[in-house]
Amino acid sequence: MLNPWRLRLLGLLDSLGTIRAVAETLHLSPSTVSQQLAVLEAETHSQLLARAGRRVRLTRTGVALARRGREILDRMAEAEAELRALNDEPIGTVRLGAFQSAIHPLAVPTAARLADSHPHLHVELIESEPHESGSALRTGELDVIVTTTDYVEFPWDRDLEIIPLGTDPVVLVLPKGHPLANRRVVDLAACAAETWACDRPGSYLAELTARLCREAGFAPRVACRFSNYLLAVQHVEAGRSVTLLPAMAVAPNYAVVTRELTTPVHRNVAIVVRRGTAPRAAVDAVVGALLDHPEIPGLSVPASGGD
Repeated sequence: MLNPWRLRLLGLLDSLGTIRAVAETLHLSPSTVSQQLAVLEAETHSQLLARAGRRVRLTRTGVALARRGREILDRMAEAEAELRALNDEPIGTVRLGAFQSAIHPLAVPTAARLADSHPHLHVELIESEPHESGSALRTGELDVIVTTTDYVEFPWDRDLEIIPLGTDPVVLVLPKGHPLANRRVVDLAACAAETWACDRPGSYLAELTARLCREAGFAPRVACRFSNYLLAVQHVEAGRSVTLLPAMAVAPNYAVVTRELTTPVHRNVAIVVRRGTAPRAAVDAVVGALLDHPEIPGLSVPASGGD
């Protein structure tokens, strides 16, 4: 009989690529992971791994079992949840990952409403930016994510279900009194001599800012890099920089001005889950509550979405 724990190890190896990465994710030693995968090969009487220099890769059989194994594990968890459920009431813990600017306007109110409507359901909120949430969803660290599907490394896999949530314009954030604040829209080329606040290298927003500035004919002169959007807004508010941020990230209580770009840029915001995610009733409740959100400043909902 297949061991669910070893199936999970194989699935993580398929997603993460190395035994070391699997070990770090599960806080195990690489030797323990290797030993358990060797046992799985013995149990299945199949070669699941092949050496490629100092690394290992999954064979065709290994890939097939890893992907089928994820389906099996999801079905097992779903069956367990159904057995525990009371009159189909969503129960258990759903780990909801959302990018920073969606936490307070969207994720926190969603969790609060679900706490009232489904007392047996616990929503654990986890900040997860677009460059990390897709892989966390695939490995099972997250059950539902709010992300942008515009990120170039987003994992467009058939086993992911993508539900559009809305569009969020990217705006130029300026200190009050800045000369460019007199314009209704701003050509980014006019900011070539400005000092910039940026996100950390490798993040979705850092890459977007670098690309837009490059297309405008310059490289931004960076004064600071913050992964916290509020710190970036405060730096702009103090007159120390300008920045590009999604409109959802700019709280109305700061003394800054936002302006659209002459060439409009927006990010497509979506809810993403794994198909067959378990416990499905709980995941469906979270997705439904996210779609049934009140109006969020900066977010334009699709015609088929909720208000």
